[in-house]
Amino acid sequence: MTIFKKLLTYYLLMIALFFVGRVVLFTLYLDRILASDVNYYLSFLYGLKMDTMLASALLVIPLLLLSFAPKIMATLVDGFLRVYFLVVFGIIIYIENATIPFFAQYDVRPNYKFVEYLEYPKEVFGMILADYKLALVVAFVMIGLFSLLYWKRSKESFLAVFELIWWKRALLFLPIGILLFIGIRSSFGHRPANISDALYSSSRIVNEVTKNSFYSIAYAIYANKSYATKAVKRYGEIDIDEAMLRVSSRLGISKNDINSSQSPFLRANKTHFPSSKKKNLVIFLQESLGYQFISSELTPELLKLKKESLWFDQLYSNGTRSVRGIAGVASGILAIPGKGVVKRNKSQHNFFSFASLLNPKGYHTGFYYGGESRFDNMRSWFLGNGFDEIIEQKDYTNPKFVATWGVSDEDLVDKANQRFSELHKEGTPFAVMMFSSSNHSPFEYPDGRIEPVEGEAKYSLKNAIKYADYAIGKFFEDAKKLDYYKDTIFVVVADHNVRVYGDDAVPIDMFHIPAFIIGEGIEAKVYNKLASQPDILATALDYLGKDFSVPILGHSIWSDAKQEINLMQFNENYALRVGEKVAIIEPNQPAQTFLYQEKKLVATTHDKELEKDALAFVVTLNHLYNKELF
Repeated sequence: MTIFKKLLTYYLLMIALFFVGRVVLFTLYLDRILASDVNYYLSFLYGLKMDTMLASALLVIPLLLLSFAPKIMATLVDGFLRVYFLVVFGIIIYIENATIPFFAQYDVRPNYKFVEYLEYPKEVFGMILADYKLALVVAFVMIGLFSLLYWKRSKESFLAVFELIWWKRALLFLPIGILLFIGIRSSFGHRPANISDALYSSSRIVNEVTKNSFYSIAYAIYANKSYATKAVKRYGEIDIDEAMLRVSSRLGISKNDINSSQSPFLRANKTHFPSSKKKNLVIFLQESLGYQFISSELTPELLKLKKESLWFDQLYSNGTRSVRGIAGVASGILAIPGKGVVKRNKSQHNFFSFASLLNPKGYHTGFYYGGESRFDNMRSWFLGNGFDEIIEQKDYTNPKFVATWGVSDEDLVDKANQRFSELHKEGTPFAVMMFSSSNHSPFEYPDGRIEPVEGEAKYSLKNAIKYADYAIGKFFEDAKKLDYYKDTIFVVVADHNVRVYGDDAVPIDMFHIPAFIIGEGIEAKVYNKLASQPDILATALDYLGKDFSVPILGHSIWSDAKQEINLMQFNENYALRVGEKVAIIEPNQPAQTFLYQEKKLVATTHDKELEKDALAFVVTLNHLYNKELF
């Protein structure tokens, strides 16, 4: 058997596995695909291109060995390649199986999230075993059966190739190598094809089905490592000075305030609520709480608190990950390209946070969490950027309930009220971020606290939200009985929605999250204008009653400079929303303009200035991080 026939056999087997995976995904989301009004059958044609790029790359090593290894090494090469393909096929089968629950959770093919979570095996495998037992069993049964069949059928599979004299095998390397090169490149243009070539239609769901999961993961790893330089250029190019001026204009930050020797957006903010007191600040960040869940059935405690607070009715999150919400609310920055700043090297020290602002003014600062603070690098980031104290899972004595992700929200609020009372008695003002964890898959919570939602499994999303709401209510019920309450500004805000899905390039309605600010002297009202997570931080600091100089990429709602604007990141896509008009930019794709109507994006004529401003935000945020200017 020639080298070509042998490699073709393995190519076709890989393509067959990818094809089956795509058919399954296509079938599962058939209703949404049929409703997309695009040529969805082309998904299989463009998908073949993506599959060929990966399969061709995986055949390079076998080609080199079969072309140039001497016959004396035939048995060794045969054994190595059998194991090599066994591993390759095992990975393919596992990833194709994992794509189904991943897609159900994130509405995209596996991407960098798939790799990031592997850094935290305890939490992740606990979640997988709780939520995805069946999917895991199916995957490993398929891998086991395939491995047995393959190992039996592939015995001495490559030895026949070595019957061909070595120089004839070497001569075959060039034509086959050219074919693999063409397959890997899959383009005769100036640039090789990449994952953006799967984006052939206006339907995001169809484009996602077209992609190859294995390739998506590999490309995400590559792209994430190169974001500091060339990867941002995939969105387009703009001079950095022009970009920063555009951003400052959109954010309502005067050009005269820009001070590039420190932070380009550092400016003095005069409080609208002057006070001689040093008021405390408590920000309670809620895990995965989307606005669509706010209801009398699931969140009665939040609705009670709404009546006595400043309620944000049109708040949208920075992104879809906790690290984006943490950065938005603790630092007032928008979502930078690539990894969030909580996990990036250059932002581990001297990065602005409310703690770095208030710590020098005599405040005790802290981060209180029910899980392990090493998750998502939170401990390093908080301690490196002005936070004095970290309270995490190990610091709870006899907790009421311990779940996969740590102690319950109930334990968190009890610990927080205890610690706040101690600091108040000491006469120490404090500024703390609390971070909940109960509303997180596998949605575990203690018995006897809530009446489970009828028709829902005990450990389900809706019951977890109801329990999280219960814990919020308990926190405020207990806090109001304590002396520190009257001197404290409280913020409750979600980090992101529980699941962000939809057919739009950026499903904006799934970024809608709740928030409120409550405290003595705060007028109860509903704020109906667009707001961002940085606006929440700026407004909370305003209520402290002191003048501050901050680089926050947002404004207090009481400021005349406050703009109705949001920047939202969904995977690699960005949406800049100004009023009801939205510009979306994607890597290696032309920018688009939409109107946001009835929770959907409706294509409209290009707004070149808005599209250029969207690019300006991405380039500026990348610049702020790389040059350590925040």
